Amino acid sequence: MNWTDERVELLKKLWADGLSASQIASQLGGVTRNAVIGKVHRLNLSGRAKPASSPSRPRKTRTTSAPHRPTTRAVVSGNTALKIHAHPAPRRAPAQVPFEDLVVPISLNVSLLALNDQMCKWPIGDPGTEGFHFCGHRNFNSLPYCEYHSRLAYQPVNDRRRERDRERDQRNF
Repeated sequence: MNWTDERVELLKKLWADGLSASQIASQLGGVTRNAVIGKVHRLNLSGRAKPASSPSRPRKTRTTSAPHRPTTRAVVSGNTALKIHAHPAPRRAPAQVPFEDLVVPISLNVSLLALNDQMCKWPIGDPGTEGFHFCGHRNFNSLPYCEYHSRLAYQPVNDRRRERDRERDQRNF
């Protein structure tokens, strides 16, 4: 692909308008995103207008609390002192109840406006209808869902494959 003067001018205009390299590549046709980025750097095109679709957001202020640093302790071994970092133990999920023994919770019919961080955010119904709501039960293990809906949402890949294979085998017989 050759960069003609017309294509270079169009590249400069689109870059100044704030289009992404992918968008410019699709408009030019026959070039990749990386080719556009390379040409922009070779042309030393620096500043660009911000796209109108992304308004600037106010910056968040940092909290004044000190960042967590793992504690260290010195261990003396012979004539050498070693530093050992004490890291917190990894969190372990509590033992799970078999899926068959879980009780399906009755929805608390929580609206989007009443939903908070400690409530199950499992949607129930069609968002376009009048009766749409969320489960609303207490979260399970700091996940966005209650225990029942967490088990539905987060299934181990091997279990899903095994179930899919079992269903496929049953259909074939």
